[in-house]
Amino acid sequence: MLYRVIGIMSGSSLDGLDIAFAEFEESRSKWSFEIKAASCKPYKQEWVEKLQNATNLSAYDYLLLHTAYGKFIGEQVNEFIEEFDLHHKVQLIASHGHTTFHSPALGMTAQLGDGAAIAAATEINVVSDLRAMDVAFGGQGAPIVPIGEKLLFNDYSLYLNLGGIANLSYKSQNDYVAFDVCAANRVMNMIANTGGKDYDEGGYSASTGKVYTPLLTRLNALYYYSLPHPKSLANNFGTDVVFPLIQAFDISIADKLRTYTEHIVMQLVYSIQKLSANEEIKNTKLLVTGGGAFNTFLIQRLTESLRPFLIEVIVPEATIINYKEALIMGLIGVLRWREEYNVLQSVTGAQRSSIGGAVWIGQEA
Repeated sequence: MLYRVIGIMSGSSLDGLDIAFAEFEESRSKWSFEIKAASCKPYKQEWVEKLQNATNLSAYDYLLLHTAYGKFIGEQVNEFIEEFDLHHKVQLIASHGHTTFHSPALGMTAQLGDGAAIAAATEINVVSDLRAMDVAFGGQGAPIVPIGEKLLFNDYSLYLNLGGIANLSYKSQNDYVAFDVCAANRVMNMIANTGGKDYDEGGYSASTGKVYTPLLTRLNALYYYSLPHPKSLANNFGTDVVFPLIQAFDISIADKLRTYTEHIVMQLVYSIQKLSANEEIKNTKLLVTGGGAFNTFLIQRLTESLRPFLIEVIVPEATIINYKEALIMGLIGVLRWREEYNVLQSVTGAQRSSIGGAVWIGQEA
């Protein structure tokens, strides 16, 4: 069975809206894919500020933004369809939206981007609100990409996404485990912003700095890291907890970037060590995607730190780096349409695996 789907992802780093058009084919329970077109629609400053400040709005204004952002996504999809001549070729849209509130312990997660508004703007069927069902079943609602890693990238045992938040997935012989490790690009970008840069390209500034041990010690002592998985992070962990802690230290921007780079690497290594406590992880490959995969200094430090574990760090082609999450959102939408499990209980800690996503019929009957 062949499915032609647009997957949409807005990450916590707020660099833009990732859109990927892919063909998925299922044959004898085996899935394959091909990304036919992909694009990142950078956010104008107006939208960056709206999304950043969404959690400070009144309930009424928040819902107005939810609708407006859904309409915006729909308009971006229409432009994408026009740009790549995809008229009458898209069967389904799967939109992750932009995460704002995330409190799974209280049974709540929220992503901006009204699916009905997307469906109305595009007149294409839409799947949205992908995390809510898992949270209702007592899960973390995150990470949700492991189902796509399991079905589409089966050659690897370890998967790392370096986005606004770094999350790690591990495919063992018996189960699948994944969790958020630490804040990543969002914090790195905020540090770079203080020096007038959008981000630290290639990790160059970090490579010129020095590790400041007092700051590194404070970062590694944050309570979240002592929690067992399954666990997940809200965006405000990086913006409201980590970044103010870093700014409290009177050191250079380069030293802050270098220290935080080391912090990310250390937390990733610690996490892999914990995973290997019950099952030895050696002679395996780690697939790295997300914007942080372009941070050559961070990848260099991670490669060096994982060498004793005989773990090979693999950075794939740019299209997979940039659009793996949007691609997997598309697959999650297809699985929802097929009424098949698209969120894994072993990853999120929910009562059971679930079929997540609200369906909005945009096409005419």
